[in-house]
Amino acid sequence: MELPQSTSVLIVGAGPTGLAAALSLIHHEFRDFVIVDAVVKENSSSRAIVVHAATLEALDTIGCGDELVSKGTKVAKMKFGTRTAELAHIQFDALSPYTRHPYALIIPQTFTEHVLGEKLAGFGVSVYRPHKAVDMKVNVDDTNLADVVFEDGHVITARYVITADGAHSTIRTTAGIAFVDPNNGRGDDSIILEQVALADVTFDTPDLDGSDFRGVMSPNNFSLCAPLPSTFNEYLAKETDKPMEGRIYRIVCGVPQEGGGVPHSPSKEYMQTLLDKFGPLDLSSDPEVNPSGKAVCIKDIIWCSRFRTHSAIADTFFTRLSPGESSESPGPAILLVGDAAHIHSPAGGQGMNLGIRDAVFLGEVLVKHVKATESTPVSEADHILTEFVTERRARALEVIRFTKTLLSIGGMKDETVAWWLPVSKVTLRDWVLWMLGKVYYLRREAAWSASGLGRR
Repeated sequence: MELPQSTSVLIVGAGPTGLAAALSLIHHEFRDFVIVDAVVKENSSSRAIVVHAATLEALDTIGCGDELVSKGTKVAKMKFGTRTAELAHIQFDALSPYTRHPYALIIPQTFTEHVLGEKLAGFGVSVYRPHKAVDMKVNVDDTNLADVVFEDGHVITARYVITADGAHSTIRTTAGIAFVDPNNGRGDDSIILEQVALADVTFDTPDLDGSDFRGVMSPNNFSLCAPLPSTFNEYLAKETDKPMEGRIYRIVCGVPQEGGGVPHSPSKEYMQTLLDKFGPLDLSSDPEVNPSGKAVCIKDIIWCSRFRTHSAIADTFFTRLSPGESSESPGPAILLVGDAAHIHSPAGGQGMNLGIRDAVFLGEVLVKHVKATESTPVSEADHILTEFVTERRARALEVIRFTKTLLSIGGMKDETVAWWLPVSKVTLRDWVLWMLGKVYYLRREAAWSASGLGRR
């Protein structure tokens, strides 16, 4: 499709966040927008796999929650422990008095993107692909408009630019917005889990009892294993024209720095080695170690990747592109959402969730701002956007602190607490978690924190 030359709102990026922004605008009866993405088709990567209650409630407000729920798996509990024993679990079903979604929904990010994309297409809106934004400048004829330049030379002129083009955002960089760790790395004890390998795999054991979401803490490292919904098999079979047999599992494992860098595309052998070393013993390929007495081996890798667990946040989520000192106009509005605005470790499954909520709430606020500018000077109406992004940035800082805490606990260094307390930090952590895990109130509080209900 050929790009239009102008629009009121340009959404750059059609991942889950950009799609949620578009759907929110439609819900609030605003259709003067264009959404573009740099890739030919939906992203095949699938880093996030959890959609939390607060995000589902936000999607409910724009009529998109039920479609997602119908495709995912509802998980009432997430178990965490050592390689041999469960220490505690997060009890999501304890949230039933507070939400209609008392669970964590397991659904891969690529599938989430597909479901939201289908919903958008149902409204007759298409994503323009592939169009990669490479530059942005103030329009010479109207300094309240931005000219977004694409790699193929096309230009779209817009009054508002919603930036949803990821952590390496071209729009954010062009707008001159800084993007740094709010703590500059100070006080972060999670450096041991700075790099992570992940893959969607099948195992060679058809009768594998792996229906639980499990986190495994071992000295200096952390791993996750989660079964993905059977609907994901159906989706992949349709996309690839190949049958997807056997349950697909997401494997996530930290790679200590002494282990060297993670390959760009971790092999089956590489992931098996990590699983044998840091995963639950009942998924070990060594029959002498596996409690079942049988080897459980990775059969196929469906998808794999790597990432680093650093955090960063934009100095502001809203700015205006300056038209220069000689102009009296405020300039076009630039708004950041999702990874373009904030990134952090995957601990707790918060990243995509916070980005989707940013986008859903932005839709209503942006429409309110558009209407306000019809009767109010832009400089006065801007308080609507300023107040909104101030609140969203505060939420992002809360999430960054939360995920750093989780990562430091999961990747705790195996060292002595102090000279006067010659006990391993890991041993003490496991004992404390085991004790706290016995208390229903604390299990519910852990679920409340992870669900996002307290920081929508």
